[in-house]
Amino acid sequence: MSTNSHSGNDLSEVKQLGMWASITSLGYIFWLVGGMELVERIAYYGVKASAGLYAKSPVSQGGLGIDLHDYGIILAVWAMLQTFIPVITGGISDRVGYKETIFVSTIIKISGYLTMALLPNFWGFLIGAMLLAAGTGVFKPGIQGTLVLSTKRENTSMAWGIFYQVVNIGGFLGPLVAVHMRQLSWDNVFYACAAIISFNFLFLLAYKEPGKADRIERARQVKSGERQQEALWKDALRELIKPIVIYYMLVFAGFWFLYNSLFDVLPIHIAEWVDTSVIVTSLFGPEGTSNGILQFWLGLNNDGTKVMPEGMLNLNAGMIMTTCFLVAAFTAKYRITTTMLFGCILSIAAIMLVGVFNAAWMIVLAIVMFSFGEMMISPKKNEFMGNIAPEGKKAMYLGFVMLPQGIGWTLEGYFAPKLYQIYASKEIISRNELVSRGMSQVDVDSIPQGEAFMRLVDFTGIEAQPLTHMLYEANNIGMAWYIIGAIGIISAVGIFIYGKWLLTMQRQQAA
Repeated sequence: MSTNSHSGNDLSEVKQLGMWASITSLGYIFWLVGGMELVERIAYYGVKASAGLYAKSPVSQGGLGIDLHDYGIILAVWAMLQTFIPVITGGISDRVGYKETIFVSTIIKISGYLTMALLPNFWGFLIGAMLLAAGTGVFKPGIQGTLVLSTKRENTSMAWGIFYQVVNIGGFLGPLVAVHMRQLSWDNVFYACAAIISFNFLFLLAYKEPGKADRIERARQVKSGERQQEALWKDALRELIKPIVIYYMLVFAGFWFLYNSLFDVLPIHIAEWVDTSVIVTSLFGPEGTSNGILQFWLGLNNDGTKVMPEGMLNLNAGMIMTTCFLVAAFTAKYRITTTMLFGCILSIAAIMLVGVFNAAWMIVLAIVMFSFGEMMISPKKNEFMGNIAPEGKKAMYLGFVMLPQGIGWTLEGYFAPKLYQIYASKEIISRNELVSRGMSQVDVDSIPQGEAFMRLVDFTGIEAQPLTHMLYEANNIGMAWYIIGAIGIISAVGIFIYGKWLLTMQRQQAA
């Protein structure tokens, strides 16, 4: 790797303030954009956490009734737009203004949620996902650029840790809203999310852009000819092809494949193969709980007898929103790339655990492990890019953060559901089992998408849970997760090499 690759980039690692000193040094703009991100995440994860369940749910139950291949197409398009748009909109936000781009993004996102509600079919959900992706791609650079300009190098580790913690409060509440709204009807989820994101218009009334005077002065100098400004695409491309950026993009792409599989595929895996009633029985006894407050906060079904898939996955957001600042304080003393490497390794171990076991409490353990890994790596990516970004290009570089996510999530969006369909789809396995037990292929093909397992229950006379266990034991369900984990291992090796290279460059710059 070339070492002449960081002109204009500050690679130094600044000693961080203590935990309480860092927290008290954060101003009101930081907390305001945290609130805006909270609102946006509640709405976003209300849809994202349930998207796979909505896609595979049969039409007779209000779902899309599509297979995982078609769902993968939606995810890939969604991922590509949401993660590559910030590469351009980051630079636009730096030049046009953060408040303006946040306002526009909110309108786009509302239109996406309403499209999903009004057009409950493949194309309607695809168009809604595209609008939601575009709105998110415009929203992120403005929010994160504001955060960088409202913090100092001495408190960035804690700032990004707290910000990520606030994000996950939204990530915790959104799926809980979805769990209970979708038990009424699926369109209620989308209407609720459109209403929630509208609250950001109120936050914008109190928003004051940091560094606005400097931005306006730069624009004046460009207009008067005192300062030269390249075309945005040329400026972004020149920064993007710096080895320090492009190598970062390549080595972290594998982690984002791993990361997004947890949110895109694990809810389906839990719904199909994990008996979460075991958890409720352990906590409340065989009758479950009728306490409405507990049902909401734990993500239980309306009968209070099992944990819904979103409720299981919500342990991730719940842990992050309560402990991320502690992890941020602990990891502040280590090099950023070292912290991210250990986070990646822990996440890989969690994914492998999902493949080995389908016991509910083991899935809980896997989610806990993954959450700690995520807390070590995800906030650090923004801190790292925000720190090395040249002046006047903070939002542009924070847009670049999305590139490895774009590569990883786009590939995961298409291939992870396909992997799951090949090795673990209960729908496919049930159809094959029906044929092997004597049902004609014509009759199997006539079964509506999403209803094959219940038809198998009726055909065999075996109850759902024992039949699920039998199918799980007879098939190599974990193989999809082992392949996903292997991709993460390749990424971990790349992160290790990148960290060593970066350390060499830091020593050269300090010399």
